[in-house]
Amino acid sequence: MAVNLVNLEAVGKVYGTRALLDGVSLGVNEGDRIGVVGRNGDGKTTLIRILAKLEHADNGRVTHSGGLRLGVLTQHDSLDPAATIRHEVIGDMADHEWAGNAKIRDVLTGLFGDLHMPGFDKGLDTVIGPLSGGERRRIALAKLLIAEQDLIVLDEPTNHLDVEGISWLAGHLRARRSALVVVTHDRWFLDQVCTRMWDVQRGAIHEYEGGYSDYVFARAERERIAATEEVKRQNLMRKELAWLRRGAPARTSKPRFRIEAANELIADVPPPRDTAELMKFANSRLGRTVFELENVTVQAGPKQLLKHLTWQLGPGDRIGLVGVNGAGKTSLLRALSEAARTQGEAQPAAGKIVVGKTVKLAYLSQEVAELDPSWRVLEAVQKVRDRVDLGKGREMTAGQLCEKFGFTKEKQWTPVGDLSGGERRRLQILRLLMDEPNVLFLDEPTNDLDIQTLTQLEDLLDGWPGSLIVISHDRYFIERTTDRVFALLGDAALRMLPRGIDEYLERRRQVVEAATPVPAQQTAAPKKAAAVNRAAQKELQKIERQLDKIGEKESKLHAQIAEHATDFEKVAGLDAQLRELSGERDELEMRWLELAEDA
Repeated sequence: MAVNLVNLEAVGKVYGTRALLDGVSLGVNEGDRIGVVGRNGDGKTTLIRILAKLEHADNGRVTHSGGLRLGVLTQHDSLDPAATIRHEVIGDMADHEWAGNAKIRDVLTGLFGDLHMPGFDKGLDTVIGPLSGGERRRIALAKLLIAEQDLIVLDEPTNHLDVEGISWLAGHLRARRSALVVVTHDRWFLDQVCTRMWDVQRGAIHEYEGGYSDYVFARAERERIAATEEVKRQNLMRKELAWLRRGAPARTSKPRFRIEAANELIADVPPPRDTAELMKFANSRLGRTVFELENVTVQAGPKQLLKHLTWQLGPGDRIGLVGVNGAGKTSLLRALSEAARTQGEAQPAAGKIVVGKTVKLAYLSQEVAELDPSWRVLEAVQKVRDRVDLGKGREMTAGQLCEKFGFTKEKQWTPVGDLSGGERRRLQILRLLMDEPNVLFLDEPTNDLDIQTLTQLEDLLDGWPGSLIVISHDRYFIERTTDRVFALLGDAALRMLPRGIDEYLERRRQVVEAATPVPAQQTAAPKKAAAVNRAAQKELQKIERQLDKIGEKESKLHAQIAEHATDFEKVAGLDAQLRELSGERDELEMRWLELAEDA
């Protein structure tokens, strides 16, 4: 029988006149991996702080087992600003001790890319004080994971991690023996890591077996049986369940996922998007040209982020953009945005960006634009317009759209200055959509948004007829809202990935493995090895030329697909050619990696 680590008995917590937790009783056992979800402000963070005894409950009792080794990652770290990374993470261990520890090597490589901490000027000897909040948070997470614990409690651990970092963290936590309680809005992460879910709602905690997919099914079923008045929320939950059941196979194969019951529940739910209808509508709003890039070079200072890029964003295209930090994702969006703002007058360092005459762009940047703090929420939306056309005969008033984004009638009269960071981001997205753009750029739109708001945003985007580019570390959001994934791998090129983020992670692993230095004892080689090395170098150069040619062919095919977007037979043929080229590319890259080891 599993040992109980933490127990909460009839716990209550009140802020002002609002009960965040009301008579909550639950426990955490050895081996539990629990995901905590719920709306922002409903008490998720309060729950785990009370569970970890970082905050006192107003009533009830919290019990920890004797000698419990507890590790907690809060949203505000307690690192010493005068200390170095080495001191906080590794302590007094000698270099040969920590470098010989597989666990420490894994954590440092997984969170920072390399043992030498390439993102920090002085590596492990960098002083913590001047670092950004995101950098400090990764250091705090590394410190926690290197230690041994019986229970790990994490509050939003995926914030400030990229797609690779999140994938690594999920694998690391699955392999640990420690029990886990985690608050996160990253639904892919929840599905990968958790075996139980706690849903915090109106002071109560609803428990579910399984990961996020299982939770969606169980909650949809519970709401159907309860027949509550929240019909819209039921329908939205069933819609998300339908996407999970019909989507990526990895999400539909869990043994606890009651497949027959789930299929019955979604039998009458249509696919999330009518792609053909949206494409037709987007063509009527945008014409044939949206953005066309010809031999474009994008720079950040002296550094060339993208070189000789020829690419098209067509009407109705839904693109997910992923890549390593600093590869140029945001810089590419800014270059396109600037060209649109100046109607094609502002051009990149080299090449040409052609902007369609009918393009009306809305750009959600990572920084929340400052609004007048004295405005009320509804007023801030109405200053854009009173009503919005969502396509296919759907129209909403400013007040209705506010409600859909979680701003109740009472909340709509709240001054903007009193909103939280997540609420301001919600308001910013709402204002962008209210202006009826036909092209949307979303740069990290999921930051500070809870799962319910993300689901509502995805529902809105499902019926939105326009062109869309999303940059996000939230894998679930990208897969849910876009149709194709492109990647910047740090080599100044943009590539389409037919297999999406799974393919991106595979390619990144190959790049990292290829760049791993050969141990010193293997460097002494006889003349024969030197000859093999020269031959390998020649073949490497040949393969690189072939890869460049394949890249050019892919760009031309992308342009043709955009040109013939409404000719599905033609698009299918072009897509088949793309897949064939992708297969050739994969074979060449595998051979390149083999040769790189020899060279």
